[in-house]
Amino acid sequence: MTTLLDTFNLKDLQLKNRIVMPPMCQYSVTEKDGKPNDWHFSHYTSRAIGGAGLIIMEMTDVEPDGRITDFDLGLWSDEQIPAFKKIIQSCQSYGAKVGIQIAHAGRKAEDAQQPVSSSAIQFSDQYKVPRELSTKEVKEMVEKFEASFSRAVKAGVDVIEIHAAHGYLIQQFQSPRTNIREDIYGQDRGLFGEEIVKAARRAMPENMPLIMRLSAIEYAEDGYDLEYSIKLAERYKEAGVDIFHVSSGGESTTGPASAGPAYQLDLADEIRKQLQVPVIAVGRMEGFEVSNEAIKENKADLVAVGRGMLRNPYWANEASLALGGDALTPKQYLAAYSIRD
Repeated sequence: MTTLLDTFNLKDLQLKNRIVMPPMCQYSVTEKDGKPNDWHFSHYTSRAIGGAGLIIMEMTDVEPDGRITDFDLGLWSDEQIPAFKKIIQSCQSYGAKVGIQIAHAGRKAEDAQQPVSSSAIQFSDQYKVPRELSTKEVKEMVEKFEASFSRAVKAGVDVIEIHAAHGYLIQQFQSPRTNIREDIYGQDRGLFGEEIVKAARRAMPENMPLIMRLSAIEYAEDGYDLEYSIKLAERYKEAGVDIFHVSSGGESTTGPASAGPAYQLDLADEIRKQLQVPVIAVGRMEGFEVSNEAIKENKADLVAVGRGMLRNPYWANEASLALGGDALTPKQYLAAYSIRD
């Protein structure tokens, strides 16, 4: 029976356990240049020391106005690569594998003077009305994603994640709520996402896995449902996605009726069953037993722990000890777990 502490292998990705640190924006870029700094180095390296199998660096954007705020990361320039490489190599030296989530905030770009989107539909009264991208600009946006994917590979990542969830640009194109275009990208709402997946596959080594974070449902009467997202996922899988990181919501100002422990696990389970593809479960998975049972019951292949790892950099180590495994921290800390008469 597979458990949270077992290894995971897919293509060239070999994880020492099935514990994932998911992307979580730190809003800590000090020079507004998109480059990670000392905070990011300490933030990610400490989770590697703490035993996480896979660390996915936070939402990293393909152009300056694609950021949620000016304090977010970006990979729109080769000058940004060395700062990422330093962090990636540090985390890898402690046995963790590292990915980067590549994205564009679209109409949710709070600090952009003129946000862009699939259609000129405002997210809420607190956000600016976006400008609809022209067909030519959409094609150019795909090229920007591809350039960022290439930079992530040069920075040394083990895996790449495409952010197609939480109401950001790709979801804005794939959702009937926010895409009322009349061109090919409106007639075929999954086309933009598919083209970005294909761009990633062009930029990545053949044996490097590609992850896509997908919102399985939208919490709105006119939003899409699980059946719709499964069809999208089938298409994205065919285009080159290897793993789905299953979340929900983002394009509605409302949320789920309940957001208790493992509240999105059934969504991940259904996508896993329907597509026969590995999935990452996320959403209040910080309970050690909750996460372990998700793996043991074959509802997920990997488990992402957000809040738990924000509270405790050594969550993975604590989980291993609680579940009867060995300490996951480096040898310098092993004295903390020895017992003397």
